[in-house]
Amino acid sequence: MATMEDVARAADVSLSTVSHVLNGTRKVSPKTVAAVNAAMQQIGYVPNMLARALAGSSSGTIGVAISAFTNHYFSETVRAIEAACTRHGLMMLFSDTHDDPEQELKVVQNLHQRRVDGIVLAPSGDTHHRTLDYLTSNKIASVLVDRMSAQPFDQVGVENIEATAELVGHLITVHGHRRIGFIAGAPGLSTTDERIDGYRLALQRANIVFDPALLRSGDSNLERSGAATRELLALPQRPTAIVAGNNLMTIGTMHALRDAHIAVPQDVSLAGFDDFDWADYFSPRLTVMAQPLEELGAMAVDLLIDRIANPGRARHVQRLSPTLRVRNSCGCL
Repeated sequence: MATMEDVARAADVSLSTVSHVLNGTRKVSPKTVAAVNAAMQQIGYVPNMLARALAGSSSGTIGVAISAFTNHYFSETVRAIEAACTRHGLMMLFSDTHDDPEQELKVVQNLHQRRVDGIVLAPSGDTHHRTLDYLTSNKIASVLVDRMSAQPFDQVGVENIEATAELVGHLITVHGHRRIGFIAGAPGLSTTDERIDGYRLALQRANIVFDPALLRSGDSNLERSGAATRELLALPQRPTAIVAGNNLMTIGTMHALRDAHIAVPQDVSLAGFDDFDWADYFSPRLTVMAQPLEELGAMAVDLLIDRIANPGRARHVQRLSPTLRVRNSCGCL
């Protein structure tokens, strides 16, 4: 049976480097990781995960707690995290939180009981912070993804305020809109608050007075965003453009506009936060602010591996820049 020593000789690296690749205990260059993985495949080495877990403190598994079944954006994020885990030789144990604070706590407790080495979490809007308190009190290596917190966790997300201001600003400066509706996400989430701030910042820069009637909650789901769109259309002076705060709400808004026989972009321009596979295939094609999901997932895993190896280091908070993808739902040709 092939051994780690055999892998080290085949890859022309030290035994400790092979150990770091297998256990994720230190950052190793992608080239070296590839060489070690190729050597393992070549000589038929299969790591004994159970023996490693019993002999030390590492299970070679990380937990991922995200609401992915009802949100395509998070499904893509989970795939990016899984791909990053595979590159590092780690297993991923996934459980859906359904964005419910009680379910979220149960999921994290369950992952902890299964002795995962660390947890990647997209936190819900729990005002009591029960899950975050559990992670802290049990000293579980953790990284928050997408939704940021003031609590001292490693975190990775996108820059929301300037990105939303750019998206809204495109409607103002390029298409001349002055009355723009904004459909915001679920309350209590950092992404919701920051994107509202970005919306208001764009209005301020254009000297447009903020009208509270144009800001509606879509609660980050299809049904409520459709209702919010109908509320905007029922105003005495309806908006000439609408921006939705995430992908689900963009779709909900499109459905409501279609049902009201409102043509996009001829009658109302539309833009949204989050890109998704079929956004370029809708008619009209959707103008969106696209998040770098592969980079987001990879960075979350890198931060978690580093946290596991260096539990006492200062926290790292990373903000990635999304990209404006201009199509024709905003009025561009």
